[in-house]
Amino acid sequence: MNASTPRVFIAATRQNDGKTTTSLGLIAALQKHFPRIGYIKPVGQRFVEIEEQKIDEDSVLMDAVYSMNCPLVDMSPIAVEPDFTRKYLLSSNNEALVKKIQKAFDRVSWEKDFVLCEGSGHAGVGSVFDLSNARVAKLLGAKVIIVSQGGIGKPIDEIALNQALFEKEGVEIIGVILNKVLGEKVDYVSDFARRGLKRKGLDLLGVIPHEQILCNPSIDLIREELHAELLNQPPTLHTLVDDVVVGAMGAHNAMQFFKRGVLLITPGDREDILLAAGAMTNPNSDEKMAGIVLTGGLRPDPSVLKAMQAMPIPVLLAKADSYEVASKVHNLIVKTRPSDVEKISLIRDIVAKNVNVKKIIDSL
Repeated sequence: MNASTPRVFIAATRQNDGKTTTSLGLIAALQKHFPRIGYIKPVGQRFVEIEEQKIDEDSVLMDAVYSMNCPLVDMSPIAVEPDFTRKYLLSSNNEALVKKIQKAFDRVSWEKDFVLCEGSGHAGVGSVFDLSNARVAKLLGAKVIIVSQGGIGKPIDEIALNQALFEKEGVEIIGVILNKVLGEKVDYVSDFARRGLKRKGLDLLGVIPHEQILCNPSIDLIREELHAELLNQPPTLHTLVDDVVVGAMGAHNAMQFFKRGVLLITPGDREDILLAAGAMTNPNSDEKMAGIVLTGGLRPDPSVLKAMQAMPIPVLLAKADSYEVASKVHNLIVKTRPSDVEKISLIRDIVAKNVNVKKIIDSL
């Protein structure tokens, strides 16, 4: 396996701590030093099917944003399907999986100046089929950066757990990046987290401030999550949702919530609210709502439906009731997509400003 191309492995203390956000920003920052960068997510858990191949969503994202010039199947060699673990425990094939990862890395690193490897959760994820993140980092001969959510006590406790497993595998940790730290606490957290990590023999590589926009879902993501029907043809489905309002009041009281970035959730037979929303939504205004979700599978009467179809914002029809829809939207895990141009630009900026890339390069 290629042992000469510089590489780094991005791990985390848990899922959804910001590995992909960090990776997305780091690639842009590293390109100033290494023009040709490869990417691999050796073990992926969230995947899409492309040309009958199961490809991790993050690999698709990186290729779409950075044009990696490498087959997607090599950027995502192992996709953990629902039945993957059971099959492995029935007939262990670890050697075959190891070779698959190593061969994929060779192809990803071909004619590249640097390779960024992204893990799939904390250090122990994948242990059940003998491919924990710590083990994979060892196989790839990569040093590790741990990403954790912001704070001091809890993050350092969790980092210490992960540190122990990486060290057991003989993997060196370059340092730690803390993510989603409230803006007013960045200096405070940076100071004390650096002190706490130093006691563990670890460097603080950066503190990324919390940006609410990165947590806001798009209407299209909500449509997919709800398996909702689109009732009209709005100019875009990529509008971000800032706030969610359940229309369970009279139209007069609901009108105060018809504001920019609001997602209105209301039963499809609440004609008073729907007609009021239609009347108050100015197609030429920048202050219009993000969208409307009609719930309960209740399709409005033809006259009301016609008004909804003429609206300049997305109108969705979901089968679930208002409570279930609101709960799903609230609990939605927001992943950055190739179409999230504004988010991607922001991610590049905040990582470049808040992560010590030079220290990462020097440690390699």
